Amino acid sequence: MIEISAQDREWLESVWKKICSKMSKVVDNVGDKIPYTTIGGRFDDKFEEDPAWWTNGFWPGIMWLMYMGTKDEKYREKAEKAELRLDKVLFGLDGSFEGLHHDVGFMWHISSVANYRITGNPQSRIRGLIAANHLASRFNINGRFITAWNGKDREGWSIIDTMMNLPLLYWASEETGYSRYRRIAEAHADKTAENVVRPDGSVVHIIEYDIDTGEVIRTYGGQGYGVGSSWSRGQSWAIYGFALSYIHTRKNLYLDIAKRVAHYFISCIQDNNYIPAIDFRSPESPVYIDTTAGAIAASGMIEISKHVPEYEKKTYFSSALKILRALEKEHCSWSDATDSILQNGSEAYSGGIHKSIIYGDFFFIEAIMKLKELGILLW
Repeated sequence: MIEISAQDREWLESVWKKICSKMSKVVDNVGDKIPYTTIGGRFDDKFEEDPAWWTNGFWPGIMWLMYMGTKDEKYREKAEKAELRLDKVLFGLDGSFEGLHHDVGFMWHISSVANYRITGNPQSRIRGLIAANHLASRFNINGRFITAWNGKDREGWSIIDTMMNLPLLYWASEETGYSRYRRIAEAHADKTAENVVRPDGSVVHIIEYDIDTGEVIRTYGGQGYGVGSSWSRGQSWAIYGFALSYIHTRKNLYLDIAKRVAHYFISCIQDNNYIPAIDFRSPESPVYIDTTAGAIAASGMIEISKHVPEYEKKTYFSSALKILRALEKEHCSWSDATDSILQNGSEAYSGGIHKSIIYGDFFFIEAIMKLKELGILLW
């Protein structure tokens, strides 16, 4: 880790204290909910609405982060309760199992696998392996990619977000000794590197492959502005996702791609006070931002900085710090009036704009904890 200046260290300690103070109250407010966003300032219960919703692992993930950072047992208890609640989906107790797709890593890697790695809970290990088997089953052998969503009409669709779910497969290989999980993850990462990341470092959100040959059929704008655009959260998934694939495989291709996308991302935010637009190729007006993309990218850049030569570290580390400082100054709420910390996240250019989203808080807290060198990398 690069040495942090005294001024930045003071800021970091202040932010961590504010996180601890706020989360101590929020965890009591939330009860047994598994939230996604806020309604009137208070977290909703997304699990009640949609048990298979892809973000339902981020709340227990936050609880494990806070447990590692504070050792307060109430966070562990909340994390484990949420994990048990997710059994309803994982074991198909209500039919919601059929709603699961490629995002099972987001759901069980930072909940069940985190539990197993931190506490040694054997049942959590089983949950993680079941989720890994589900993800592995989505691999198209001929096409060499993991299918993103369900539905015959989308069988050939792959999206950049899947890169963040691959660590579940790397973990499963490390845990069981079976190489098949890792081989699937690497095949998908290689396919994504070849077809989804553009030469300039920008990233396609959705790509459609021929399910028999793996040839590219077309690309889609997805949650960005349109076809050929540059959805900022997609860029951040690529930065962090390829960095994680490098960490698990030590394959230099993945680190090089993470760096290329990071350079592109940094160039797009330097003139906007380090706050990313929803799409880097959208019209200048109206101005739509996505703070979650900034938090994800910052956490990914911190990882990159740990694995590059000394003379390169500052590029990624200082950019991550600038993003986090800008987010905290302009878009974090430390008030009791709202349960969420990071404000003004956006689901897509077409809707869900400027709202609190649970993964924004997860990645912001995670990045701050990395700077403080607290806990382990959950991915």
